[in-house]
Amino acid sequence: MNENKSKELNFNELINVCNPDLFNFETTKDLSIKEELIGQERALRSVDFGISIKSEGYNIYVSGISGTGRKTMVMKELKQIAEAESVPEDICYLYNFEKKDEPKAIKIPAGIGCQFQKDMEDLIIDIESEIKKIFSSEEYEKNRKQIITKFEQQKDALFHEVEEIAKQKGLTLEQTPFGFVTIPLVNNHAANEKDFEKFSDEKKSEIKHNQKEVYDKYDEFSKKIKNLEKEAKKEIQSLDEKISIYAIGHLLDDLRKKYEKHEKIVKHLNDIQQDIIKNLDIFKKEEEQPSLSFLPTLSLREVLNKYKVNLLVDNCNTKGAPIVYVDNPTYHNIMGKVEYKAMFGVLLTDFLMIKPGTSHIANGGYMVIEAMEIFKNPFAWDTLKRIMKNNQIKIEDISEKYGLLSASGLKPEPIQVNFKVIIIGDPQIYHILNIYDNEFSKLFKVKVDFDTNIKRNDSSVLQYANYIANKCREENLLPFTKYAVANMVELGSRFTEHKGKLTTRFLKITDMLREANYWAKKTGSKVIDSEHVKRAIGEKIFRSNMIEEKIGEFIEENTLFIDVKGSVVGQINGISVLDIGDYAFGKPSRITATTFFGKGEITNIEREVKLSGKIHSKGILILHGYLAEKFGQNVPLSFSASIGFEQLYDEIEGDSASSAELYCLISSLSELPLRQDIAVTGSVNQKGMVQPIGAVNEKIEGFYKTCKSLGLTGTQGVMIPDSNVKHLMLNDEVVNAVKNSKFHIYSVSTIEQGIELLTGLIAGEKDIDGKYPEGTIYYKIYEKLTQYANLESKFGKNAETNIKNGKVIYA
Repeated sequence: MNENKSKELNFNELINVCNPDLFNFETTKDLSIKEELIGQERALRSVDFGISIKSEGYNIYVSGISGTGRKTMVMKELKQIAEAESVPEDICYLYNFEKKDEPKAIKIPAGIGCQFQKDMEDLIIDIESEIKKIFSSEEYEKNRKQIITKFEQQKDALFHEVEEIAKQKGLTLEQTPFGFVTIPLVNNHAANEKDFEKFSDEKKSEIKHNQKEVYDKYDEFSKKIKNLEKEAKKEIQSLDEKISIYAIGHLLDDLRKKYEKHEKIVKHLNDIQQDIIKNLDIFKKEEEQPSLSFLPTLSLREVLNKYKVNLLVDNCNTKGAPIVYVDNPTYHNIMGKVEYKAMFGVLLTDFLMIKPGTSHIANGGYMVIEAMEIFKNPFAWDTLKRIMKNNQIKIEDISEKYGLLSASGLKPEPIQVNFKVIIIGDPQIYHILNIYDNEFSKLFKVKVDFDTNIKRNDSSVLQYANYIANKCREENLLPFTKYAVANMVELGSRFTEHKGKLTTRFLKITDMLREANYWAKKTGSKVIDSEHVKRAIGEKIFRSNMIEEKIGEFIEENTLFIDVKGSVVGQINGISVLDIGDYAFGKPSRITATTFFGKGEITNIEREVKLSGKIHSKGILILHGYLAEKFGQNVPLSFSASIGFEQLYDEIEGDSASSAELYCLISSLSELPLRQDIAVTGSVNQKGMVQPIGAVNEKIEGFYKTCKSLGLTGTQGVMIPDSNVKHLMLNDEVVNAVKNSKFHIYSVSTIEQGIELLTGLIAGEKDIDGKYPEGTIYYKIYEKLTQYANLESKFGKNAETNIKNGKVIYA
């Protein structure tokens, strides 16, 4: 075949069929499953490096499209490596007896935290029991009574001394509600008011003098009594301390010995002992009555709660380094928080209400976060970065931190942490963070790139079969026959739009496995065969292609103008792709061009009305470069042109229609009609080379459906870039239509090949004089441009040509 001619493709070139004989099984049930990752060698090596290197800043960003197995692979690799690593320390918060609003944080070896917490719970029970028991014992009462009796005896002796002095002075002491008073004696009896009136003034003066002396003596007595009371209290307090230490000392000693290697725990136990002694009066109460006062008072339960342990992170049952997947990375879920409870309209809290964040739990291990999730939550990203930079968690109330509310509360001691962060996200987020977040590149030095496809060869095809078998057993699906597996392999290539590749977006593959399983079970089949896979594909399309069918109806009804027969000057069928999210399909569009005498300008109608994207506008400008290359060397381009997509009212983006637009211009300039039964797709460069485009399968299938609905003639087809042949993975219907010569697929590599197919004439090549042979397409264009050049010469070089109201006006 002439290399300068377009090539009609054979049906075998339209799809890379998977040969079922490659498989040495009848159904996937016969396969022995292997645990293996399909492809992603780059990602696997990067993950292994990122997890294994322990230097600062080597956190990981896993970049890839959803459905490529990013999370599954990362979690699997993490599990394998983390299991061999050491278990991190437990983290506890304890009551701070020196600063009650600043709970103390301690770290102790894994597994000791839960023992310590239980030991303290048991200690509290024992303390309460032992103290109550010892203070209700006969021995304690005996010793206490001895102290009290001794005090009463000393008090009585002092009172007797004062009483004797008063008697010597002729006075007696009597008790009143307001204290002791002295009364004169008359015949050894207390004088009454009448007796006192009978006394002479001299006697009265003597009595008053004696009373003063007795009162002075009584004051000395009172002071001595108070000192005796203090001494008695000290003795009782000393007794209480000794007996309480006797009761609980051995309990604390046992714990001090058990945790002697942990200085902070030993100090805490010493503080507890001092606090028990300080609050013995509360322990000695037989019954605790709830206080109705709003004044702060301590109950026995509140005292005992101070001795509890807030086990923030318990690694008692942890094996290896922890792996924490954060599905809701809010500020508090990452940082931790202090909870409150309402009582009498007041919010109360204590160190036992400090709750851990995922940063505490991940200490010594790994934290995995979805990028989209953390950026949905205010303050979460900055909080995580601050923890990573400082290797420290400082639990703060968010309202206080950002000045929204000033309130005094607990200020837990900051905790030193060290963990590796793995963020899973899209490539776009990675690039945005690299550009706009100066700290990102310092904190995330390892990038893990997940590819969306792998090379298709015998090895990868067998891996696909293994994956399908594995999923069937995992999800209890019916087994796939080798023919159904072959269909799934072909579908994997279709998803990548490449004959020589397979998709690694296994979520899409898995969905099709489940849907094929559904249709197989619905028909009562015991296995999933080729028909069930094809049914699943067809049904999935049917659920999503309503818009495509509506557009097809508009074309059938001639509401949207599309010709699939005959030839027209300056008109061609281009093909665009509409992506509605879960489904994409090809839609033919009529492109028209008009040319006329002018100054070499090409008007892009879509651009003029701001419906043209930047890439499409660039494609239009390239057309002028091609025409200048071909014809502007020997004759001025004294023409203007107008190009537009008919009945298209949305923005156009992309350059895949640039070759079709150029064919329209060539047709209009040469006045040669173009075949309407051939749709065209492909971009073009200034040298006339036809370049590859995307969604080639959807475009071909879209035009085929249009031709089928309007009536297949046997001459219709699609012209694609030759560089797109490797991307063809067409459906069975189109392949069979080509096989039966009802439809045709042509490939071209240059504009000349394409225009020759569309017009049936030779494009033409310049001779040694730079002219095109007569009868060729480009000769006709050259002649037209020469006519326009003569017109320009006729009307003068300085003639201004203006287009107004569709008329040519020369000034």
